[in-house]
Amino acid sequence: MAEPADQEPQREPASAPRKRRPATAREAKALGHPLRLRILRLCLTRELTNRELADRLDTNPGTVLHHVRTLLNAGLLTAAPVRTGASGALEKPYRATDESWWLDGPLQDLPSEERTSPITALTDELDEAGPEAVRTYARFALHLNDEEVAELDRRILAVLDEYVATDDQRLDRPVHGGAFLLYRSPDT
Repeated sequence: MAEPADQEPQREPASAPRKRRPATAREAKALGHPLRLRILRLCLTRELTNRELADRLDTNPGTVLHHVRTLLNAGLLTAAPVRTGASGALEKPYRATDESWWLDGPLQDLPSEERTSPITALTDELDEAGPEAVRTYARFALHLNDEEVAELDRRILAVLDEYVATDDQRLDRPVHGGAFLLYRSPDT
């Protein structure tokens, strides 16, 4: 269950391995919109200003600023140092934190129409990247009870957690995106 919006999440000490934790209400709400998820993805690999985000997302800068502020308030986006742009004007870039990865079931307490925002964001990103960008695709159907679903989820996320936790050691390599989605089939 999500924490009240005004409570700060409990973070692990820097030396301890990261563990998943429940999302606060503020974090869950911030992750409930596809545009905010796209902003996080864009700002994960490089610092971008509100104007750069608006241009990349083909969206009004005022709309983007609203979503940036929501992400900032949730601690999922952080302001990077102010820089001087090409025209000599000061720019305020933003960078995504890795906090959203470590949230356990962040959308579970949101209204049903907001729970599919990651799918919308993913399809938007795939459309932007083009079909040649897809490296691996595997679709499956498995007959699993609740315990087996939990075990599959735990094992796959453990592998992904290991890569996410050490990604800062591979920043010189190409960026690959992905999503892990496990759902109950409507055929059952």
